[in-house]
Amino acid sequence: MISVRLKSIIVKELWAILRDPRTRITLLVPPIVQLAIFGFATTLEVKNITLGVLNHDSGAWSHEVIQRVAGSPNVARIIALQSDEQVRQAMDRQRVIAVLRFESNFSGNVTSGRGGVIGMISDGRRSNAAQIVSGYLDQIAVQVGASVAPVQMRAAAPPGSIVLNWFNRNLDYLWFTMPALIAIISAISAMSVVAQSVARERELGTYDQLMVSPLRVGEILVGKMVPPVLIGTFVTTVYVILIPLLFAVPLTGSVALLYAALVFYLLALTGVGMLVSVLSATQQQAFLGMFLVAIPLILLSGYASPVDNMPGWLQAIAHLDPATYFLRVTTGVFLKAMPARDVLDNCWPLALICVVTLSASALLFRSRME
Repeated sequence: MISVRLKSIIVKELWAILRDPRTRITLLVPPIVQLAIFGFATTLEVKNITLGVLNHDSGAWSHEVIQRVAGSPNVARIIALQSDEQVRQAMDRQRVIAVLRFESNFSGNVTSGRGGVIGMISDGRRSNAAQIVSGYLDQIAVQVGASVAPVQMRAAAPPGSIVLNWFNRNLDYLWFTMPALIAIISAISAMSVVAQSVARERELGTYDQLMVSPLRVGEILVGKMVPPVLIGTFVTTVYVILIPLLFAVPLTGSVALLYAALVFYLLALTGVGMLVSVLSATQQQAFLGMFLVAIPLILLSGYASPVDNMPGWLQAIAHLDPATYFLRVTTGVFLKAMPARDVLDNCWPLALICVVTLSASALLFRSRME
């Protein structure tokens, strides 16, 4: 049973958040906007490519390669270049991401069976995109080579392999981005609310009134932690509904297991946000402190780059990040129907982080009160 005092502080905190129309809009509109931006505007694919071509060959095979490149759905434009100086200028001004170069004997070498060599210059300033474009062009070159002498190539080719992509057959980036976005946006929503709570009391001059009230320290802390958990749950629910509907990302696992992990995740984040709030004297300091914590939390979670690619010392820090574990749960529940045992394997670290952060925030809050 919830005591009357605890119920009163929970209602007070909820009312302090929801009574301002601007705050209500801030809590609802940004998650929807972020969902649209991440879903429709950001992409891990490379499309609308602009390529340059320096062709010294007048034969058929160089034109065949160029036509196939131009017909690729990822290529938006091909710019014909006439000299090495034009190549240098196009790359310097970022007019193209890569340039294909054909020597004058390219078609002759292909026809005679000696094999033709296609030169490629890519923009190293965009290293990831350049690697992906190189992969696209390699596939096209292989296809053209296979059409030169398909019978001989099939006879000489070693046994091939069939690649199957589990859980994301077409390697659609949205199937990873959207479930992972739940962990990121719910974290920002919850932490932004709790980080303002104690700092708001100090700035408005109601902190002393709260301290002399009959409320116990534990009741004050619980009352301030319930609203961010409810708001984080609301944002997650919106995403769980919209992601399968708008982006066709399958939800194959148990929603109940997802919400069970979500509770531990939000409590762990609430403890971190409370630490920021207790240490801040103003709401501006709390806001800046929240982002100081949130950015490393996102980067270390594995959302931007895999944790395994990080240095060893940074991987150790990443294992202290609650978003690391909940991101595994969201992607696992959505894409591979993660079983209960695997969800629990990620829940107990969240529970441990939750105990540590909530205990630290309670001790700090009590010391500041005294």
